[in-house]
Amino acid sequence: MPASSSQPRHRLLVISNATLAGAELFREIRERADEAETEVLIVAPALSSRLHYWMSDFDDGVANAQARLERSLEHCAAAGITAHGQLGDAHPLQAIDDAMRVFQPDEIIIATHPPGRSNWLERDVVADARRRYHVPIVHVEVDSAHNDAHVVNPDAETRAT
Repeated sequence: MPASSSQPRHRLLVISNATLAGAELFREIRERADEAETEVLIVAPALSSRLHYWMSDFDDGVANAQARLERSLEHCAAAGITAHGQLGDAHPLQAIDDAMRVFQPDEIIIATHPPGRSNWLERDVVADARRRYHVPIVHVEVDSAHNDAHVVNPDAETRAT
């Protein structure tokens, strides 16, 4: 077993759905994981349509999440970011709960599509996570159509809701 460092590791949890495989999000991850002692866990919720959910057909959702997760880990490796990943529950807050139990992050990034295209924003996932968890939560809005990702100011979100 390697000797532990005198500096504690920074633990970064990233949860993202379809925005996960895009290069836009990795700029934000790289900014926060630029120190060698950062441990990154990426969680890809296994999403399925309502029809597939009611039919208990989760295979497509799991396969798509696995593919997004693998591309995400490849992007991280190419950027020099040490990361590991896991599939998560289709409900993002449950996926975060599950990851919190085993990973205990110092910071969470929640990546969503922009308003109007994001089910997670419509369901107030970011606001609910901020109320539920006592770690800093960064909301990254990923607009793949415009090759853009940016951190959303929490004050602006509060005013918008």
